[in-house]
Amino acid sequence: MKNIRNFCVIAHIDHGKSTLSDRLLEFTQTISERKMQNQALDDMDLERERGITIKSHAIQLDYKHTDGQDYIFNLIDTPGHVDFSYEVSRSIAACEGALLIVDASQGVQAQTISNLYLAIENDLEIIPVLNKVDMESAMIEEMSDQIIDLIGCEVEDIVLASGKTGLGIQDIMDAVVARVPAPKGDPKAPAQALIFDSVFNPYRGVIAYYRMLNGTLKKNEKVRFMNTGAEYSADELGVLKMDLSPKKEISAGNVGYIVTGVKESKEIKVGDTITSVEFPAEAPIDGFEDVKPMVFAGIFPIDNDDFEDLRDSLEKLQLNDASLVFEPETSVALGFGFRCGFLGMLHLEIIQERLSREFDMDVITTVPNVSYFATDTKQNRFVVNTPADLPENNLLDSVEEPYIDAQIITKPEYIGTIMTLCMEKRGILTKQNYLTQERVELSFEMPLAEIVFDFYDRLKSITRGYASFDYQPLDYRKSDLVRLDMMLNGDPVDALSALVHRTKAQSFGRKICARLKELLPRQQFMIAIQAAIGSKIVARETISALRKDVTAKCYGGDISRKRKLLEKQKKGKKKMRQIGNVEVPQKAFLEVLKLD
Repeated sequence: MKNIRNFCVIAHIDHGKSTLSDRLLEFTQTISERKMQNQALDDMDLERERGITIKSHAIQLDYKHTDGQDYIFNLIDTPGHVDFSYEVSRSIAACEGALLIVDASQGVQAQTISNLYLAIENDLEIIPVLNKVDMESAMIEEMSDQIIDLIGCEVEDIVLASGKTGLGIQDIMDAVVARVPAPKGDPKAPAQALIFDSVFNPYRGVIAYYRMLNGTLKKNEKVRFMNTGAEYSADELGVLKMDLSPKKEISAGNVGYIVTGVKESKEIKVGDTITSVEFPAEAPIDGFEDVKPMVFAGIFPIDNDDFEDLRDSLEKLQLNDASLVFEPETSVALGFGFRCGFLGMLHLEIIQERLSREFDMDVITTVPNVSYFATDTKQNRFVVNTPADLPENNLLDSVEEPYIDAQIITKPEYIGTIMTLCMEKRGILTKQNYLTQERVELSFEMPLAEIVFDFYDRLKSITRGYASFDYQPLDYRKSDLVRLDMMLNGDPVDALSALVHRTKAQSFGRKICARLKELLPRQQFMIAIQAAIGSKIVARETISALRKDVTAKCYGGDISRKRKLLEKQKKGKKKMRQIGNVEVPQKAFLEVLKLD
């Protein structure tokens, strides 16, 4: 055990984690030159296309140190985007050390700080690495000072490296051996293994990845999952190389996988403890906190017959992405579907894309919103996940919405525009802190609902990409929120309803009405598109009817003949409007969400 090192790679998005991991794989010859490609650990097409890491990836490296000893490195490459921070927290729980990577041209950013705090809370040994030092724009001294201010280390502790050229890889290896503590644990104690990830294989069922904290697991022995109480035989055990590498046993301190033939995704939970049936552990290990979804949206199959297929697809995705939560719901407009919870808008987008690519599921997503608390006139307090859950105005006493503590790190010249944007989003400035002369940290308390739609994109555009953004949930506060219903010819479309602040209801309603006017096809009758708060209409657009020229056959003659035909047409259109249904095309649901 003294020669095992478990560590993860943490950083802000685009600071070079995956590239540096590639160099570590090459250096230890874990992957052959023939198979080497950029982002070698990222196995989803989506990750390659977008150049981001969506899932944490664990891999074992064999390293012969300069002192002649053989070491086993268990490395976990983690995502950098705030929407995938749950992946980072699970990876950190399986490690004793972390490589904190900072871009030498961009310096410390918001996600660097939040990932660092996660690592410090778990008592990890931090090794600061200044990456991309070969770039012309690298500011090595200034960025080193930022790292020293952040974690209080010495200049000598910072490893200078380049993921592109391979510079400093030997120094990183030496630092891991010298500074990351060897895992603690007793190989002879009852087995305790913490599941930190799982994947679904169509041929072998669920494969769980775990970190052995105590004891030893052997092939073919009976194992028990302590939270669910299910017992299985360990058909295969092994360690995670580029492919799964079977072993006879896995002892304390190591990271491995287990195949038990479980086909049901509910049987294995991330954060659960595996123990032996013969020598069981007394208590499970404390897992991770339950994930708190930030953004909710309904996901519905385009064809209602695909409902069960969508359930299977979401369950398999949940194995791979434990931060996804869902429950069944029904909608008048869209039929049966699922209410899903996500960590953010990028997370929602990725899940949609993965459903389409990996499971060939075409889905409609409703307007994303957040979770509120409502109190009715009888003082009953309950959760409101969809606008339909909100009681009528005469029965409603108050609504509380979630607030977040948002940190934005930027250059001083953008402070004014950022403040304007945050004030527009009902934000309250709580702190302004100069990290260096060129970097300032702004803290705001703002409603989560205001950042769900387009906040991050607008922040990036007004600061030309220089601002970094991170947030933590704060509390719930009373707010003047109203339900905005969208109606077509007087019929509400529940999938387009939204909960908005009263001051913004009118402008938001106008935007949606104008957008629907562009998107809905014209009918033989007039369509009234209305936005309403209760019985009060706050915005309206009208799509005029397609008109057939019924007077074309009248040439000359008395005007009363034309009037008679037009009156007849008018009656027909009135009847059509009474019995005609307005079909909202799928494209309209998706496009309405992309409001400017």
